[in-house]
Amino acid sequence: MSRIRKVSPEQAEGAVKDFTFWPDGARLVISVSMQFEAGAQPSSGASSPFPTIESKYPDLPAVKWYEYGFKEGIPRMLDLFGRTGIKVTSHMVGAAVDLHPELAKEIVERGHEAAAHGQTWTPQFSMTRAEERASYEVNIQSIERATGTRPLGFNAFWLRGTPHTLEILQSLGFIYHIDDVSRDEPFLIQVSGKPFAVVPYTLHANDIVNYEGRNFSTDEFEKDLKNDFDILYVESAHRRRMMSVSAHDRITGRPGRAKVLENFIRYAQKHSGVRFMRKDEIARYALENPTIIHE
Repeated sequence: MSRIRKVSPEQAEGAVKDFTFWPDGARLVISVSMQFEAGAQPSSGASSPFPTIESKYPDLPAVKWYEYGFKEGIPRMLDLFGRTGIKVTSHMVGAAVDLHPELAKEIVERGHEAAAHGQTWTPQFSMTRAEERASYEVNIQSIERATGTRPLGFNAFWLRGTPHTLEILQSLGFIYHIDDVSRDEPFLIQVSGKPFAVVPYTLHANDIVNYEGRNFSTDEFEKDLKNDFDILYVESAHRRRMMSVSAHDRITGRPGRAKVLENFIRYAQKHSGVRFMRKDEIARYALENPTIIHE
């Protein structure tokens, strides 16, 4: 059962003015996810623009399509984040990190967060508890080896974990996960009697859903992002609001799509009280703040 403290509009407005939740006077927080996946995909059967072929054959052009993610996409987005002065969370598949450790290291050296995204593209929901734990342990090791940092956040393959996922994550030192799209704000849940943060992900402000699934044009996706922002910014005058944006290495890393993301970031930055935060920062703040709502 949710335990949400009811407040009047006057009290809510006062809370915003006093900045009792978001740090440094922020009114609305935006968190950008950069998925580091390319190179870890299966040799055949992974989503791509090419017609499907029998799984017994290696899908050579699809492999090259994915290579764009680490050869062009992530470097382009890193430069974009540098120009706009924001820090993001990179959800890293361990096998991709093992193939490109220097790129993973650069992401962290530029001030971004390295979060876990499984060791391979094997779905977590089909794993036994032992297999799931072993996969996360190897994922942690890959990220630590390349970046020198231990991941605190986790994203399951297509958000589909198991009934054991959160207990396993907490026991391994994770403090949050993102596999929940039920709110536009962070919240806390109890896992094994201890608080665990949820920093909601997004499917509607997500490049893989809108470009690949719905075939949005760049102009359509940019407008969608701005429309979401506009409403959340209005709502943030009287309630806690957070916007999540998802950018995959081989998708938003394309030139025109990277321009859309930069246009959106600069649009948001023109509004007072908007702050971009890494997801580990949001999770820590939620865990340390007594006013955060609980599920």
